[in-house]
Amino acid sequence: MAGNALIFIFLSDRTKGSSRWVFVHERKTWSEAQSYCRQSYTDLASIRNLTENEEIRGLISDTSWIGLFRDAWKWSDGSTMSFSKWDNCHPSGGDKHCATSHLGKWRADLCSDRFYFACYSGAVVKMQVVKVRLQSASSADLEVMKDALLQQLRQRLKDQGVSDDVQLRWVTQPDGRVFHKEGKEEKDQEEQAESCGP
Repeated sequence: MAGNALIFIFLSDRTKGSSRWVFVHERKTWSEAQSYCRQSYTDLASIRNLTENEEIRGLISDTSWIGLFRDAWKWSDGSTMSFSKWDNCHPSGGDKHCATSHLGKWRADLCSDRFYFACYSGAVVKMQVVKVRLQSASSADLEVMKDALLQQLRQRLKDQGVSDDVQLRWVTQPDGRVFHKEGKEEKDQEEQAESCGP
């Protein structure tokens, strides 16, 4: 039995100097800041490495929202956190689910608090959808393992020399699931097409 899934691959241009960051000198909640950044720019700032953290640090003068939130701590654009610069005793537990940056150190704060914020401004250079066929006992098994599978795909791309700027994201179907059992008719059509050759 095989499960099928679609995966989005985003190739983002994140190499054009510090003009990609925009500091917004308005106090908003994390959700309001996220909406503002998405409407006016691209998204809240996602910080992937020390260089980007230092660029943001030089931009902001006060505690400000960044795009990190607690859903296993990931970025507003859906990518996982691969770099962190937490302040002492952070992230703390409780109901502090959104991250701010202050003097280059990150803190967990209440998402309803109001802070200035940093947006990312950059165009998506390329987006590609790839269909992936995985073998598993059931699509439910794959659903449980989807985060680990995505991490393995990221690592394989990195091992092949693909830039860290590539973002991978599963496509969620209307039923809320990523993986679906492959239908016999669909599989037969694909096998027939493969046997016919180019």
